[in-house]
Amino acid sequence: MVGLLSVAFTPRRTIMDRTLIQELLEVVEQAAIASARLTGLGQKDEADAAAVEAMRQRMSSIQMQGRIVIGEGERDEAPMLYIGEEVGSGTGPGVDFAVDPCEGTNLCANAQDGSMAVLAASDRGGLFNAPDFYMKKLAVPPAAKGKVDIRKSATENIKILSDCLGIAISDLVIVVMDRARHKGLISEIRGLGARVKPISDGDVQAAIACGFAGTGTHCLMGIGAAPEGVISAAALRCLGAHFQGQLVYDPAVAMTSEWADYTKEGNIARLNEMGITDIDKVYEAEELASGASVAFAGSGITNGLLFKGVQFERDCTRTSSLVISSLDKSARFTDTIHIKDNAQSIMLR
Repeated sequence: MVGLLSVAFTPRRTIMDRTLIQELLEVVEQAAIASARLTGLGQKDEADAAAVEAMRQRMSSIQMQGRIVIGEGERDEAPMLYIGEEVGSGTGPGVDFAVDPCEGTNLCANAQDGSMAVLAASDRGGLFNAPDFYMKKLAVPPAAKGKVDIRKSATENIKILSDCLGIAISDLVIVVMDRARHKGLISEIRGLGARVKPISDGDVQAAIACGFAGTGTHCLMGIGAAPEGVISAAALRCLGAHFQGQLVYDPAVAMTSEWADYTKEGNIARLNEMGITDIDKVYEAEELASGASVAFAGSGITNGLLFKGVQFERDCTRTSSLVISSLDKSARFTDTIHIKDNAQSIMLR
């Protein structure tokens, strides 16, 4: 049984699109269920591995020529869903994927809000092959699209956002990753009178929440992982919301132990080797997800801003998911009940 809330703006949809969108929903649902079985057990790597395996297995049954452009790492770093891996049946439409089977592994391991299974899909060449770098990000609702700019200060953007939304600065909620590098940013936001909602991990859901009214999230600011930025951009492009990203290559700005042995010059050289020569370029959502058709699918592992987490009942498993498509400009929130074999009763609540 599926409970479906649909927000649709135009009725056009092709048969292949309808079929593929349903398949993508099931891909993230299966990944979420697999990872959720390890929620709260402190096993982040195992939860990620379970989600990866479930996502890949479901993808393999889809009639498509799929390709992973953002995944679990390079081929020698990841056994499955590595960058460049081909997925699907090998026949049908060519589809590029950016995947994060367990976004927020720490959140899942510690049963904290915000973990989800997520992917973005597009026609071939339609997703930016983001390097494993950091990215400065700015996400806001559609009403402020093109008005704010990541090159402006946080103070300027918050004032513009307040005017565009008709909401007092004191009522705006700005999500920022709780990192040492954001100490100054958080101070600036609070000094202006806006509210800061710090999150420990998983900024994709926070970014997408900016695209919907009523989530209590008005903006995402700060630095996070670049690959997740592409997934956020795909969803926000479909929603007509604003997303910008700018690669971060200076370890002094990223302020992360992962780059302890890296240098600014070395990172610039790595970007150049990847063909990225305009290292300070600001990417719009339409550049990060540039395909003629773009889709996003996510399913909650734990509770979050947009989803409930997976619920395991005696006779069923419940998932809460979201699918967004640029082809028919729709966003569908789906509550699915996966009935177990020999189920005796299903309770709706």
